[in-house]
Amino acid sequence: MRFVLAVDSWLGMIAAEKNRYHSGPASIRAQIKKHIIWLEKQVAELENDLDKLIRSTPAWREKDDLLRSCKGIGPTTSHTMLACLPELGSLSRHRIAALVGIAPFNRDTGKQRGQRHIQGGRSEVRCVLYMATLAAIRSNIVIRAFHKKLIAAGKPKKVAITACMRKLLTILNAMVRSNTRWNPDFAA
Repeated sequence: MRFVLAVDSWLGMIAAEKNRYHSGPASIRAQIKKHIIWLEKQVAELENDLDKLIRSTPAWREKDDLLRSCKGIGPTTSHTMLACLPELGSLSRHRIAALVGIAPFNRDTGKQRGQRHIQGGRSEVRCVLYMATLAAIRSNIVIRAFHKKLIAAGKPKKVAITACMRKLLTILNAMVRSNTRWNPDFAA
């Protein structure tokens, strides 16, 4: 987890430096550009170290291969899941969704029934899962069909994406639990 948080921190610094580069005075842009290049090199080294660590451990390597077999899941998502969500595969679909913060919770009081909203959870996993879901909507036939079905039913786009996030997480949880590679026939 230390590697993932360090990479996240470095990426935040790169974004800040890029903003400074565009808005800062021309006299210091060369130094800012050098700093951006140095930060990007550090991120590449950390990602390489993390990949070597995962590849050197048979259990992590197996889980990494399982997760990456699902279309839409790349190295960043897989590494984040392994580092920040060790419970993956050991909890029910309801509990894992609540742990990540993509389970809808009601806002009811007395006779009043409010809207359901997602909240809490592990934000680093949720952010990476959001981007993976966007990729999966384009490349994963199961997630794409589910997304189209929700949009056709009149769901707002963000609600449909959140539902797809939950479905993708549920599929990944089941894959790790049963030690089964991605198969669209099983996921449908």
